[in-house]
Amino acid sequence: MNKKNTRRSFIKRASLTSAAISTSPFLLAAATNKIQILKRNYSFEHYTNNDQINIALIGTGIQGIYDTQSALQVDGVKIVAACDLYTGRLERAKELWGQNIFVTRDYREILNRKDIDAVLIATPDHWHQTITVAALKAGKHVYCEKPMVQNFNEGQEIIKAQKSSGKICQIGSQGMSSLGNEKAKELYEDGAIGDIVMLDMYNDRYSSEGAWQYPIPTDADAETVDFDTFLGSAPKVAYDNNRFFRWRNYQDYGTGVAGDLFVHAFSTLNYVISSDGPNRALATGGLRYWKDGRDVPDVSITLYDYPKTETHAPFNAAFRINFIAGSGGGGGFKLIGTEGEMEIGQNSVTVKRSKLGMEPSGYSLISFTEDMQAQIKKEYASKKLDTRLSNLATGTTTWQAPRDYKGAHYDHFYNFFTNIRTNGKVIQDPKFGLRAAGAALLANESYSRKQPVDWNPTEMKLL
Repeated sequence: MNKKNTRRSFIKRASLTSAAISTSPFLLAAATNKIQILKRNYSFEHYTNNDQINIALIGTGIQGIYDTQSALQVDGVKIVAACDLYTGRLERAKELWGQNIFVTRDYREILNRKDIDAVLIATPDHWHQTITVAALKAGKHVYCEKPMVQNFNEGQEIIKAQKSSGKICQIGSQGMSSLGNEKAKELYEDGAIGDIVMLDMYNDRYSSEGAWQYPIPTDADAETVDFDTFLGSAPKVAYDNNRFFRWRNYQDYGTGVAGDLFVHAFSTLNYVISSDGPNRALATGGLRYWKDGRDVPDVSITLYDYPKTETHAPFNAAFRINFIAGSGGGGGFKLIGTEGEMEIGQNSVTVKRSKLGMEPSGYSLISFTEDMQAQIKKEYASKKLDTRLSNLATGTTTWQAPRDYKGAHYDHFYNFFTNIRTNGKVIQDPKFGLRAAGAALLANESYSRKQPVDWNPTEMKLL
């Protein structure tokens, strides 16, 4: 971080001008809790049929449906087709979006249609790269669910395909475009927490659904499910409902907690602090409770090292996932700096600053004589370490979204469709997506090797 963006300069700017206060309203009184309302302006226009963006969904599962529902809230967007390998989901697509939409089990039929402008790819992870590259080459704009890739070596082909196609490709960490992220980035760059020294991220769950034990439809069998196509490049195995409907539990198709959850955190972290990512990871964990045939951990702890760059000091990040949290569940994402801490959510940001103790207390003075204690106190007092400015720079402020906020998921699609119309630059392009996915996948690599692993965040390569 630029050294001019420290707490002292931040408080000074906020104190001197009302303009500074309006852009970064901060605490100027000790022990004060203050709430600020975030705002976002949308540019809405009337879209004719010629301006309408027709979309198709490839992978009509849980996330695919939520993605599509959010996408359709954006003006001028219409769904015309859906693809899935389970016939029941195609029936569900017609229930949700009309009997007239085209449905198929073959994603290639989607890509061959001339009336489709953009595709939403919400398949299992091991299909992301194949379908994304094919869609870009077919001239479609792409919204691909995170993680962008299942393996480190898949990302460069997506980057190349996007560049050569000239089409828009947005990676779907749906919280990326949130008001919370936007404000957190502004606050960080303005020096609200000083130099970052640690990230603390955790996600605790306490339900079978939260641990990916998704329900299996009663009509699922080899007739209603195209299991062979689902396997794709994965090892050939006999038909298995668990593998199809609970694919996140298997390394052959998913990326475990790292690809499902870590990647969201890396997307936010790298965006807020303008970083390319970590250069080292060390993971541990295990399968502690959900021994249902899965081959990925349900408890995971990974420590990451971030190197010093122009935008941040060197720091450490701790990621923790617990799928059997007896506490009942919960989560958090907190940046801790030399001058404060920032807790970031999609709908809010809270900054807390405490007074840094610079003068000795009775604890460390107890071993000296009364006379010596008095001399030491006098010496520290002459240094004027305990200033009025340091006292004013303490307290807590929360910035939160208004009640009518459309949500981060909507904002991510608004960003996607706006840039399709303007040929602009999305907030999470394939390069950004690979950096987030690559950092997350380091956890799996370290866990598998049982040793630390190194990563080049600039070149996006495993070392």
